[in-house]
Amino acid sequence: MDIKNEILWRIYVVALAITLAAAGIFFKAVKIQVVEGEHWRSKADSLYVDYRPINAERGNVFSSDGSLLATSLPMFEVRMDTKTPPLTDEIWTSEVDTLAKCLSELPNSRFTEGGFKDYLEAAREKEERFLLIKKDVTYPEMQAMKQFPIFNRGQYEGGFIAIRQSKRQKPFGMLAHRTIGYVRDNAKPVGLEGSFNDVLAGEQGKQLMQRVTGGHWLPMHDITAIEPEHGQDVLTTIDINIQDVTENALLRAIRHHDAKHGCAIVMEVATGKIKAIANIGKTDDGNLWETYNFAIGASTEPGSTFKAAAMLALAEDGFVNPEDSIDLQLGKMDFYEETMEDASYHLLEKTTVRKAFEISSNVGIAQLVHHHYQEKERQERFIKRLKEFNLHKNTEIEIEGEGNAYIKEAFTDGWSGTTIPWMSIGYELKVTPLQMLAFYNAIANNGRMMKPYIVSEIQDDGRSIKNFYPEVTRRQIAGKKAIAMVKEMLEGVVQRGTAKRINSETYKMAGKTGTAILNYKKDMPKGYRKYQASFAGYFPADNPKYSCIVVINTPRQNGFYGAQVAAPVFRDIADKCFATDIELHEAINKDKKIALGGEKLPDVKTGVQTDIAEVLDYLKMPYDEIKDQDWVNAFIDNDTIDMKAVQFTVNKIPDVRGMGLRDATHLLGNLGLRIQTNGVGTITRQSIRPGTTARGQTIRLTMN
Repeated sequence: MDIKNEILWRIYVVALAITLAAAGIFFKAVKIQVVEGEHWRSKADSLYVDYRPINAERGNVFSSDGSLLATSLPMFEVRMDTKTPPLTDEIWTSEVDTLAKCLSELPNSRFTEGGFKDYLEAAREKEERFLLIKKDVTYPEMQAMKQFPIFNRGQYEGGFIAIRQSKRQKPFGMLAHRTIGYVRDNAKPVGLEGSFNDVLAGEQGKQLMQRVTGGHWLPMHDITAIEPEHGQDVLTTIDINIQDVTENALLRAIRHHDAKHGCAIVMEVATGKIKAIANIGKTDDGNLWETYNFAIGASTEPGSTFKAAAMLALAEDGFVNPEDSIDLQLGKMDFYEETMEDASYHLLEKTTVRKAFEISSNVGIAQLVHHHYQEKERQERFIKRLKEFNLHKNTEIEIEGEGNAYIKEAFTDGWSGTTIPWMSIGYELKVTPLQMLAFYNAIANNGRMMKPYIVSEIQDDGRSIKNFYPEVTRRQIAGKKAIAMVKEMLEGVVQRGTAKRINSETYKMAGKTGTAILNYKKDMPKGYRKYQASFAGYFPADNPKYSCIVVINTPRQNGFYGAQVAAPVFRDIADKCFATDIELHEAINKDKKIALGGEKLPDVKTGVQTDIAEVLDYLKMPYDEIKDQDWVNAFIDNDTIDMKAVQFTVNKIPDVRGMGLRDATHLLGNLGLRIQTNGVGTITRQSIRPGTTARGQTIRLTMN
């Protein structure tokens, strides 16, 4: 009995536990279905059905003449739901072979016909609902695929899924590649694409989609609940022709000098519009590409191009005149414990300030600045002058990533007795190429400093949304007299100084060469130094339209000075801009017309008077008309063209010398003659004498 009771007791305990568990499950089920039912049903729906974002079509980026710099091409990714319920085994078996054949014949097909069939069969066996068929499908290809067997039944009966995507294309390839930029997943936005992403991206739409095995989302309807709104277009100031010229000139120089990288910018003097901006650097594998926007982002010590700022400060304070005398001390001078040397051994002692600037004497410019700004108050004034030139400020160009300008504050930041002399020749301070160009552009613009800008307008379907206009950042960086003096000295650099090799007889250029040592250390052998070559200036110098800067980093062969490396690139750009810009040339008809002498009047022919008169009327040439006369001989009489009547005898071969071929053919053909010709132009000889009776002969006409 004791054993029986013990067994029963255990059975009761187990039964009670089961009963309690069942009651708990029942209670929980009731709670979930009745009390929390709405919450969990909505939760379940959100796990399997949801409105998913649909990207909008991205806006375009245009050059100043409307050429496409960046656009989005519609592309598709085609997938297949192999287990969509309406797709029965009967349909599958009867049409899968043909579908595999069609897919294998697509361009760049992944498989052969047999391979595609095996791929599809395996996927259906695994109940794949998001099977990849083909990526990067064009719109015409996608439309053709929709007609394939099985696919032609649509998404729900045939499992055809076409996911719209946009592929960003740059029709001009590397042209302004870094300036245009890009927006990519898991990467920092770059260039105009990044800065104007909110404008270009548009607004996302939403589409009802269902989640299937593998976490993939399938569209449930062909139309979206909320249509995406396409992005707006960005119109830039870039001139595609100047951009092409600038990039090619820079590319040739980078290759010729085996340089690490370089940049060039062309700006419109009067407005500040960036017409071209090129950046070329070497990739890790040695190829040349726009790896970084050095023109905007690279803040470095500029070297001798900064001497124009030092000279303008001296001129503005009335400390120098171009004809003042200065001792260059044979190109070597000590400033406290530091020795400064000129880049070239000119062996000059006494010379003029103008000459010192033209040959880019470090000793000459530093000595002038050190002498006139030696006192504490004067040193503060020198820094103040540089700030009046806006050399301490960023340009605030629309593209993100601008390097910071840096001008030392007087008696702070490691200030010493050598700071002023070294600043005067472009060291112990930093500017970007664009910031340096903005200063030179102001000199070309007679002292008015313009804000550089690269976007002129935002458009939506051709309708203007926002315009950007030229903006003055400083009305006058210095007085007219000081500006005029520096402009004259910059012209001298090209005519007689370090840049004389790029001087042109066709038009004037002005500018300054620069050669900065990047890794300068005291007593470092010259063979171990790395250089940055530059040239900044403008053209035509007598009426500047464009300013330009060229900076090339670490040239390794064929020279390293700014005059050897950067100045020729400037000349190449300037030559092509001057040759192709009609505004830079005087009109050949700007002067009052003068009467033409007989030797300058157009050559005229014998022919139909109305034809000759029509041409002469168009050319606005005076002539004497003969009334009621068809055929005439036109000849020059002083400054007038006279007409003389020409008579033809019936059935007699006429004199067609002096005529054009069309008129001669008309006359001779009407007489039944066969015509052979030799040469082009006006008829000078005929094989049958004029006045001969026409009998259907063959006549040879020689033209010259």
